[in-house]
Amino acid sequence: MSSIRRFDPMAASATLHCLTGCSIGEIAGLLIGTHQGWDNLQTTVLSIALAFVFGYALSSLPVVLAGVSVGAALQLVLAADTLSIFTMEVVDNAVMNVVPGAMDAGLDRPLFWVSMMIALTVAFAAAYPVNVYLMGRGKGHALTHQYMGHGSGGDEHAGHDMAEHDMAAHEVPRRRSRWTGPSASTLAVGIAGFLLGGLVVSIGVELDDDAPAPPSHSMTP
Repeated sequence: MSSIRRFDPMAASATLHCLTGCSIGEIAGLLIGTHQGWDNLQTTVLSIALAFVFGYALSSLPVVLAGVSVGAALQLVLAADTLSIFTMEVVDNAVMNVVPGAMDAGLDRPLFWVSMMIALTVAFAAAYPVNVYLMGRGKGHALTHQYMGHGSGGDEHAGHDMAEHDMAAHEVPRRRSRWTGPSASTLAVGIAGFLLGGLVVSIGVELDDDAPAPPSHSMTP
């Protein structure tokens, strides 16, 4: 229990990586669903699917760049991130559906962006202890930690869990990628900036919609 209460920077970083993928996937899903005229259920299903796709992709890239084959990298990432992304998606979509009108607001309305901020914050709070729990047992992000260019603290857990997944040493070389991916602070700033930017633009659109029409100077015969 104490390991969950103590702040874990590595677990926070892993959660932010999941949050980034979820944010990209959900916004992309909403854009596509709105453009196609889909209902909320269809749009939500697409958004969740894209959240998993982008979440796995963000985690797989540094592993592949470290010299791991695409197939082996996907096995690692599936084992590392699935529960975290699943938790985040369940909580995030639950909040978006609870807030009245959030799912129907659209990207051009402040309600959507405010609701998304609340949903992602709650989702982060729900997924963070999941990552702490998994990493404390050598699972979750600990499986890919050695390929992210961090310290060696997670190598023992990662090696143990890879053995459990029957991953041979020659198939998963132990060298770090030169590209370590964005830091947790960079991800946090990026997500916050993206959401605030969307909120500002939507406020501008709403103010423009509410502005009175200019008087007509046309001459009628």
